[in-house]
Amino acid sequence: MSYSSCFSSSRGANDSAPIITTHQQTNENCSAFLVPHLSASLVNPMAAGAATNCIIRIVRINPKIDRKGHREEYNIEADPDERILDLLHKVKWFDDGSLAFRRSCAHGVCGSDAMVVNGENMLACQVLVKEVSNPIKIEPIRGLPVIKDLVVDMETFFESYKKVMPYLVNDEEPGERERLQSPEDRDKFEDTTKCILCAACTTSCPVFWTADTYVGPAAIVNAHRFVFDSRDNASKQRLEILKDVNGAFRCRTAFNCTTACPRGCLLYTSPSPRDVEESRMPSSA
Repeated sequence: MSYSSCFSSSRGANDSAPIITTHQQTNENCSAFLVPHLSASLVNPMAAGAATNCIIRIVRINPKIDRKGHREEYNIEADPDERILDLLHKVKWFDDGSLAFRRSCAHGVCGSDAMVVNGENMLACQVLVKEVSNPIKIEPIRGLPVIKDLVVDMETFFESYKKVMPYLVNDEEPGERERLQSPEDRDKFEDTTKCILCAACTTSCPVFWTADTYVGPAAIVNAHRFVFDSRDNASKQRLEILKDVNGAFRCRTAFNCTTACPRGCLLYTSPSPRDVEESRMPSSA
């Protein structure tokens, strides 16, 4: 059975808007042997229960031929409990194999699939179809160069991350077993150990959009993780780095990072009143 016998694509009916391409997914003659490891509900969405028709509008960018980019529209049958990542898989595997996006663990741990869904930064593997409005608009995260479609160049992000020395610095002998730490000391940086480096926070920051030299929320979070670690001896060096003009003081407390973080990391120079009760961060952080 050929790929084309299962799924077809056509131009949208609205010829006055050529930047949008519509792909209509069809289910006739499809069977699980096309992709052996898929469940029946993914190959045939109707098998999952109360399926609904989702309109997905994805920003497609290929800098080599289309630097400005355009939107393409796909009609996908999906169960309300499926994830946005599942819909992208359907488009990629069954409708348009040229679509590019990142994903790895698919369980909100690796941080690979951060993207903008209906205007908000989130992980595609964490958001269910029933949690977003239809049509679903998907774009690459902002502020970083686009390599292709939803894949961005993370080099700038990781350079900022490396600046804050995100590793334990301690030249003292660890003792017979290990460097011990009390539960109270460990609790001081509990929130910031959750960071998975997905860049959802940094790329939601309006300061980072206008000045990519700003270290950004993710770097500050990871600096905090070691500054408050009682086993670390490089707190002063990290604070000196954060004192730079592109360090922590460039933050304008927009709190976009707080909303965008899929792991619930809370870090402020002065905690927001709406979050101070939820955060276990020291108020002087």
